[in-house]
Amino acid sequence: MNNQVNALPPVTLDGLKAQIRARRAEFHELRHIPQDIVRQFQEIGVYRAFVPERFGGDALSPVQFCRLIEDISTADASAGWVASFGVSSTYLAALPKETFAAIYGKNPDTVFAGAMFPPQKATPVAGGLEVTGRWPYGSGSMGASLVGVGIKVEGRGSPLPLTAVMPREKVTIDETWDTIGLRATGSHDIVADRVVVSEDWTFIRGGTPSLDDPIFRYPAMGLAAQVLAVVALGAARAALDWVRGDALERVSITGAPSPAARAYVQIEFARAEALLTGARAAFYDAISEAWRQLLEQGEVDHQTRIRLRHVASLAARDGAEAARLAFVLGGSEATRSDHPLGRFMLDAASVAQHAFMGAGTWQAAGAALFEQATPPGYP
Repeated sequence: MNNQVNALPPVTLDGLKAQIRARRAEFHELRHIPQDIVRQFQEIGVYRAFVPERFGGDALSPVQFCRLIEDISTADASAGWVASFGVSSTYLAALPKETFAAIYGKNPDTVFAGAMFPPQKATPVAGGLEVTGRWPYGSGSMGASLVGVGIKVEGRGSPLPLTAVMPREKVTIDETWDTIGLRATGSHDIVADRVVVSEDWTFIRGGTPSLDDPIFRYPAMGLAAQVLAVVALGAARAALDWVRGDALERVSITGAPSPAARAYVQIEFARAEALLTGARAAFYDAISEAWRQLLEQGEVDHQTRIRLRHVASLAARDGAEAARLAFVLGGSEATRSDHPLGRFMLDAASVAQHAFMGAGTWQAAGAALFEQATPPGYP
C-alpha cells in the first residue's frame, strides 16, 4: 500500500502566502496568527532559520532571513511580524550552551516568544527563581511553545533585562491586544504566577552569547530591530503593488482618464517608489556590509553597528510613509474599513512606532554619530 497517497503536499512559500492573503480577515478577527499557519512557518524553516546546522537548523544569513520576512509581510504584516520571531535563537544563544542544546537539539523549529518590559521582580527560591507578574506586548505568544519574560533580581543590576524562559503552559495569555495596526500579532499580556525557573534557563537579553557561530556574534539588538523594520518594507511593497495593479485595471465610470494616466498619481506613486527603493537599498547594504565584516574580520565595527540601527529606523519610517502615500492614492474608496490600503498603511505605521524604530531611535542614532552617550543596548 502506498503510504504517500494521503500525504499532504509540501508547504511552499508561495502557497503559504496565498493562504495568508486569503485569510487576512480571519486573522484580523482572531487577533492572532492561528496555529496551523505557525506550523507552516515551521515547515518552511522560519523558526530554524538562524539555528546552527549541527542542531538541524538552516544557518541563514541576516540578509536571507530579512528577505524572507519581507516577502511574508507582503501577504500580511502581522504574519510577517510573528514569523520574525525566527530570530529568537540569536537571543537564546545567551543561555548556557547546554540549555540551548536542550531546546534546539530536541526541536530546531521551536517557537519562542516573549515580553521584556517592565521587568518584574523575581525571588530566589529552591530550584531557581520564582517569577510572578504581567508583561504586555507578548507578540506571537499564542503560537509559542516557550516564552520569555523580563525579570529583575535584587542585587543583580544590569543595564539590559534578565530574561526567564519557561514552557508556554506555565503561563497564562490574557488576550488584551485590540489595535488598529498589526492587529493579528497576538501581542497579548503574558501572566506568570509563582513559576519557578531554573537559573540555567535565564539569560541577559542582548548579552554575550555562549555559542560562537557567526550569527551569534552579529549585533543582537541591531538584528532585533531589522527583523521588525523589514515588516514595514513588505507592507509598503504590498500597498504600492495594489495601487499599480488597480490603476492599470480600473476604468473610470465618469469617463475620466485611468488613474495610471493621471499626472498626480504618477508623481506621488514615483515618490513612494523612490522612498521604498532607497530605504531598501540602505537597509540591505548595511546588513550585507556587517555580515561581510563579521565573516572576514571576526567582528562588526562600531560605525557599522550604528548604521545597522540607523537603517532599521529609516526602513520603518520610509516604509510607513510609502504605505501612507499609497493610501492617499486610493482615494475615497481606500477609507472603507475593509480596504487593503488602510490595513497596509496602519500596519506599516505601527511598525514605525515600535520602540526599536520609533522617534527616540533617531535621537540615539544622532548621539552615537556625534560620539555622545546613548541608551543601554544602543547601538
